Amino acid sequence: MRIACFNINGIKARHAALCDWLDEASPDVVLLQEIKSIDENFPHEMFEDRGYNVETHGQKGFNGVAILSKYPLEDVSRGLPGDDSDEQARWIEATVTGDAGAVRVCGLYLPNGNPAPGPKYDYKLAWMERMHARAAALLATEEPVLMGGDYNVIPQDEDAARPEAWHKDALALPESRAAFRRLLHLGLTEAFRARVEGPGHYTFWDYQGGAWQRNNGIRIDHMLLSPQAADRLTDCGIDTEVRGREKPSDHVPLWVDLDI
Repeated sequence: MRIACFNINGIKARHAALCDWLDEASPDVVLLQEIKSIDENFPHEMFEDRGYNVETHGQKGFNGVAILSKYPLEDVSRGLPGDDSDEQARWIEATVTGDAGAVRVCGLYLPNGNPAPGPKYDYKLAWMERMHARAAALLATEEPVLMGGDYNVIPQDEDAARPEAWHKDALALPESRAAFRRLLHLGLTEAFRARVEGPGHYTFWDYQGGAWQRNNGIRIDHMLLSPQAADRLTDCGIDTEVRGREKPSDHVPLWVDLDI
């Protein structure tokens, strides 16, 4: 089963680019971030026509996450537990049953946190604490779990072309990196780093300053796997070339292959 995550930066603006990639790559499951659409306005039909089941957790103009799956989506839940007052649409979960087992997939769009310090950074760190608690609960089930999406965290300096430019940014502050490491210390595996070592691998290039043309990228989209999912990991990659296409997102797809 190929599972991908893709921050599309607006379904209205990027639906053609997204569909081109879907037709070409044909992933089994896609976790989408930043759909920037309420559920009623999401273009379900264009994905259903391609054989995908669709579940969304949308929000007008901002945020929003969705799951596309060629397999049925069961036990769908929306919103990250731990704060009933949080109205931002950043988390969606479902169980996907494949030919050789099931996996709980969690699609997430972690807060950016800038400017930092400040209320937005406080919200980011609090959100990561809630995610830590949810991850611990999911790990306790001892089932295959995948948490994928835009984490808005640069885990290490090697994950940025110009790390010095990010040292005071919320994406790379020590507290952000420490919160990400605490997730890994629960027993989660960072799928890409389990397969690929070294610098020069990115998932985001800003629209400004010719970042794509100069390969001034950062790696902020991640797939974290429970031990039961990590045992089934067979491959992982980044579809970098998508960033060079017409009207692209500033992110590109990240994918994993699981023996499920």
